[in-house]
Amino acid sequence: MINASGAEDRPRAPFESLPLGVEGLRYVVRAGLRRPLLTAAGLALLLLILIAVLGPVFWSVSPNRINLLAALQAPSASHPMGTDEFGRDVFARFVRGAQISLAVGAIVIVIGAAWGGLVGLLAGVLGSWRDVLLMRTMDAILAFPPLILAMAVTVGLGTGIVTGALGITIASVPWYARVVRSEVVRVRNLPFVEAAVAAGASRQWILRWHILPAVLPTLVIQAAAAFGYSILALAALGFVGLGAQIPTPEWGAMITDGLQYTLTGQWWIDVFPGLGLLFAATAANVIADGFRDALDPRGEYARV
Repeated sequence: MINASGAEDRPRAPFESLPLGVEGLRYVVRAGLRRPLLTAAGLALLLLILIAVLGPVFWSVSPNRINLLAALQAPSASHPMGTDEFGRDVFARFVRGAQISLAVGAIVIVIGAAWGGLVGLLAGVLGSWRDVLLMRTMDAILAFPPLILAMAVTVGLGTGIVTGALGITIASVPWYARVVRSEVVRVRNLPFVEAAVAAGASRQWILRWHILPAVLPTLVIQAAAAFGYSILALAALGFVGLGAQIPTPEWGAMITDGLQYTLTGQWWIDVFPGLGLLFAATAANVIADGFRDALDPRGEYARV
C-alpha cells in the first residue's frame, strides 16, 4: 500500500515499535537502569568478562605452573585466591576457567539459536507435514534430559570441551525451535498479517516485515536464558570428568579437584570457581528476565 507521500505504508508487527540500532541499545540500557537488580546483574557479568579478558594481562602467572613448595597456601597478596594441591595459582586458573566458560557459553547460544531458530522458523512458515516432521524431531531430542543427552554425546564422541560444547548445543536446539515456531504461528494468524496476505503481499515480504521482528526479541530472551544453563552444563560435565580434562582449569573440574580439601580447611580451591559459576548463571538469568521486559512494548518498560 502507498500513502499520500508516495512511501509504502504497511501494518506494523507488535515489536516493530521498538527502536533499533544504537538507539535501541540506549533504550534497553535506560530501561535496565530503572531496576537495580538488573543493573547489578549486568555489572557482575561485565566484571567476569573483564576478568577473563584483562586477567592474563595483569596477572601473567601460568595456570598450570606447578610449585609443590607453595601447595595449599591460603589467599594472600602473592596468591589472591590461594594455591591448590600442586601449588598452582588458583586465581590464574580461575581466570582461565572464566575464559573457557564464557567463550563456550557464547558459542553454544549462537550456534544453538541459529539452528534452532531456523528450524522453528521453517516449521512455522511452511506448516503442513513439514511442520509435523520438524517438531517431532525436536520432540525426540527433548525426550532426553538435556544434561544426560550432552553426556551421551560427549561419551560417544570422546571427552573434552569441544565435544561437551557440541552436546550442550544439540540439547539446546529444540528449546529455540519450539519457542520460535510458537511465535511464528501466533504472528502468522494475527489480523494485520492476514490483511497483508489478502492485499497480495509475498511470503518473503511478510517474513521480513512481520515474522522476523516478532521472533527476534523472543530469540534474544531465550539465548540470554540459555547462556546461564550452558555455563552450568559445561561445569557439570567437567565435574563428572566428561568435560575439560586435566590439566585444563575449567570451573567444574576445579570444583571437583577442590572438594577433597574443603573439609580439611582449604576451602578456596573450590569456593572461588563455585562463586564464578553462581554469579555468571544468576546474572544471565536476571538479564534474560530484563530483556523480556525491555523488549516487550506492552510491559512496564514501554513507558521509558
